[in-house]
Amino acid sequence: MVDDNELGKLGAAAAPRASPEARVRALHAAMQAFDADEEISAAPQGSAGKQRLMDRARKLWRDVMQKKLIAVPALAGLVALPIAGYTALHLLQEQPFATGRQQPQPVADASDEVASAPHAETTAVLERAAEQTEAADAEPQPQPAPSATTSERLLAAPSGAPAKALAEHSAVAQLNHRTTMQRAPVVPPMPEPLVSPEPNRDRIGNFDSNPVRSVAEHPVSTFSVDVDTASYAYVRRSLKEGVLPQADTVRVEEMVNYFPYDWKGPESAATPFNADVSVMPAPWNSAHRLMHVAIKGYDVQPAEKPKANLVFLIDVSGSMNEPDKLPLLQSAFRMLVNRLEADDTVSIVTYAGEAGTVLEPTKASDKAKILAAIDTLQAGGSTAGEAGIREAYRLAKQSFVEGGVNRVMLATDGDFNVGQSDDSELKRLVEGERKAGIFLSVLGFGRGNLNDSMMQTIAQNGNGTAAYIDTLAEAEKVLVQESASTLFPIAKDVKIQVEFNPQKVSEYRLIGYETRALAREDFNNDRVDAGDIGSGHSVTAIYEITPKGAAQRIDDLRYGEASTDNGGVANADEYAFVKIRYKLPDQDVSKLITRPVTAADEIASFDSASEDQRFSVAVAAFGQKMRDEGELDGFGYDRISQMAAAARGDDPFGYRSEFLSLIRLAEALSAGN
Repeated sequence: MVDDNELGKLGAAAAPRASPEARVRALHAAMQAFDADEEISAAPQGSAGKQRLMDRARKLWRDVMQKKLIAVPALAGLVALPIAGYTALHLLQEQPFATGRQQPQPVADASDEVASAPHAETTAVLERAAEQTEAADAEPQPQPAPSATTSERLLAAPSGAPAKALAEHSAVAQLNHRTTMQRAPVVPPMPEPLVSPEPNRDRIGNFDSNPVRSVAEHPVSTFSVDVDTASYAYVRRSLKEGVLPQADTVRVEEMVNYFPYDWKGPESAATPFNADVSVMPAPWNSAHRLMHVAIKGYDVQPAEKPKANLVFLIDVSGSMNEPDKLPLLQSAFRMLVNRLEADDTVSIVTYAGEAGTVLEPTKASDKAKILAAIDTLQAGGSTAGEAGIREAYRLAKQSFVEGGVNRVMLATDGDFNVGQSDDSELKRLVEGERKAGIFLSVLGFGRGNLNDSMMQTIAQNGNGTAAYIDTLAEAEKVLVQESASTLFPIAKDVKIQVEFNPQKVSEYRLIGYETRALAREDFNNDRVDAGDIGSGHSVTAIYEITPKGAAQRIDDLRYGEASTDNGGVANADEYAFVKIRYKLPDQDVSKLITRPVTAADEIASFDSASEDQRFSVAVAAFGQKMRDEGELDGFGYDRISQMAAAARGDDPFGYRSEFLSLIRLAEALSAGN
């Protein structure tokens, strides 16, 4: 073999004599021959095959040097200069301006690669290149096929100095790249970075569960009725997604009032609702009793329904661009439109960045026009909720129906991030329009952006309801099955006040209604807003009471006992006295209904109670369990399931059967914690 000094001398003499075309052909031959180098590496040491390959390599080297077509210094010079440009061009073609991803390892400097290559391996490559060059000189070169490689396309290019130089440089660069990739260790690409899930920005109001009250100190309990059902649907979605719901998303009264009950209602609209009260043993504490208050609203018959003037206020901001938001919302409103009478009026306002009127007040008889407007809605932009509400109220006033139902129906995921976003300001705005006879209801959609706190605030102060729509079935329940109770109020500002008799009851605890608590003096104040009851609505309230003589959690007051010296206690045989105050929808002065609770209302055993009573208690127990309230520490999900299953009764829509499945899910998820 020729040593490095002799190689340099011969190369220096040979380089000027070789034409560019000859050098390129030799380099192209070397590229093709390079793959054969793997044969030498793969052949066993000392084998005859490997020895023949090495002999052939030496012959190639001698032939190359005799023909003086190419030399190592020339190779090094040709490789070093174009490699940077070729690499940059290749990367730009493959991944222009790519960011945020793992890039390929840069190709090593060509001259360093040649210098660091073993002498025998380099000469073997060059000798094979010379043999390929001899064959190329002996026969004409064919035209490259359409699928030819880069080096072959460049070789076939027309003659000319720029083209020749580019072809030569490209061929050398490819040879160097292949050499480098063969010798360098393979580095696996870095994995794509994990994308963090979107943070959950749901805004849920915090509240503490009602405490146990001493009758001697706090004999009166006052609260506003609540017919909302949003909490139940939200809890259901969480459980079906395999997550125990946050405690503050569980409002027990909304869980209980989600279900239809066959409470006895009034016989005429003159009396808007009927109250049925019973006292029964508490299933989770045999020493305690439950005072069960069931209210049923008068069911307005179809011929008596007033005309409706509805404004759909629809959030089409970018956050609504999810399958369980705007598309579900559109399907829900289509179902509602199909329930309206021909003389009812519908308007549509959207908001995203700024408010816009999609549909001026239109009679429901023109159903095709209304549905077409709903179908054209698209999500995009930020959320200017306050501007949308103002525009919705303007349209509601424009088509106001005297003696009818004038209601804005806000459908949103709760995102109010542009414009007036403070809940207290929205509350004042809604309160002002409520006094003008325009009510507001809220339908919540989706997860991750839900402003439940805002929804509850403006629905309560707008004399409306708040519902959460997580499925099309829930939309059908709220807007079709319960459309009358959702749209047509029979009483507004409904308040309940219970006074307990200290001779019969030592302690009590109201289950739920924490966010609806009122001061004692608010009961008789007609300026204080409270909840509404719609046509056919059911409202249930449950107190857990400690009878006099049973073990107490709060000590008696030393000086608080009634005695014969101070006149004793009147009506000592009563458990409590229930008062309900309400206003008719078109009046501003409240009316009062009263009812004493006596021994005649007692039920001997829990199993003797009606199916509806037992099922509502089971739901109340489930809600308390989800809130991890101490009163149910010894009462497991299995007991709640047994209680609900035994009271399932007639279940035409499957609501109660679904509830049983939620109990099983909650039990399984709790076991994993």
